[in-house]
Amino acid sequence: MLKIVSKILNFLKSFINKAKINNLGKNSKPYCLIFKRDSNSKINIGDNCLINGRLVTETSKSIINISNNVFIGGNTIIDCLSEIQISDNVLISYECILSDHDSHSIDSSKRANDLSRFQSNKMIWSEIHTKGITIKKNAWIGMRSIILKGVTIGEGSIVAAGSVVTKDVPSYTLVAGNPAIFKKKLI
Repeated sequence: MLKIVSKILNFLKSFINKAKINNLGKNSKPYCLIFKRDSNSKINIGDNCLINGRLVTETSKSIINISNNVFIGGNTIIDCLSEIQISDNVLISYECILSDHDSHSIDSSKRANDLSRFQSNKMIWSEIHTKGITIKKNAWIGMRSIILKGVTIGEGSIVAAGSVVTKDVPSYTLVAGNPAIFKKKLI
């Protein structure tokens, strides 16, 4: 019975999400929650993807591009102010966070009214530092990892579970820790 209810919920989420996704590839299943805070933002999903978790776009300039054969696990949050690129064959495990921005100003006087601004959809995003994220093909992001603004995860790299990535990860490299540091070359 539980499997039937789960299938029905996934079907409904997928049906609702198709209206929010600009381009949806063949055989992709968008079982995620989508929050487009501006309807002019862009979400593109390639072929053969399974997308769980949450996709969030903050402004009309926000772009999330997910290529082909990508898995995004449950409770993962992809929060985009500028641009997040996820290439082919990427695995992003459960409960990860990818955020290409600081969410709030580092100046406390500018953050003082953020809650009321956010609730009224009047955030001043120009005061927030942002820099895109790129996850290159065949990368694997372990569960509960955090990828911060401006980071590129190189081709074939692995981010170990629970890592906080603040700097670029070279291709075919394993990183781990908080902050994530080099552990070993993979080839």
